[in-house]
Amino acid sequence: MQTHLAKALQHSADGKSATITRSGWTWSRIRSVAFWVTTFVIVFELTAGSVWNLLTIEWIEVQLHHLGYPHFFAYVLGAWQAGAAVAIIAPGLPLLKEWAYVGAFFLWSGAVVSHLSVGDGLQSWGVPLMFGACAVASWVLRPADRRLPQTRLRRDRSAGAGQDGATSPDIRPRAWVVPIGLLVVLYAVSFLTLPVMEDVMREQAVELGWINE
Repeated sequence: MQTHLAKALQHSADGKSATITRSGWTWSRIRSVAFWVTTFVIVFELTAGSVWNLLTIEWIEVQLHHLGYPHFFAYVLGAWQAGAAVAIIAPGLPLLKEWAYVGAFFLWSGAVVSHLSVGDGLQSWGVPLMFGACAVASWVLRPADRRLPQTRLRRDRSAGAGQDGATSPDIRPRAWVVPIGLLVVLYAVSFLTLPVMEDVMREQAVELGWINE
């Protein structure tokens, strides 16, 4: 009975795997797409956040005041957000990536706790919660060349290992073209959309009662 059940489950799994393969969506491809989508989301938020904090727009000022943080905290956050964006999107640098992911998680989880501590509702802490979840997903789904050797998955080691059993990340100058280009675009978008976003965030601050219209 158990043998027949095991065969039936294996046949079902093989059938599903074959269906996914025929459609062109293997687990490896799904994982890669999910990784880059979540990574793009958090890197975009980190770049935009660094611009907002370093320029200390009105939304940042009223939010810091609302949460009870000092004004200079914005510059600290902005500088570290810029560094984390570079570390996460850059090729190689696995140790820096670990610290960047940890910092990003602390940033957004800290924002959630800060808003909860002053009694804010989902409208205030739901967004940082979403970014924190994306940071965790990006970290979990990161490929072998973005992991420290001791944290690589067994299948990553067998798929990408060389003679020494380790994966050598592509850190040639050409590998930096796309990350640098992406960062330039994201920062350009952040600066160009800043006037519009300031108006939008001011309306939200008024709606939340943080400032008077």
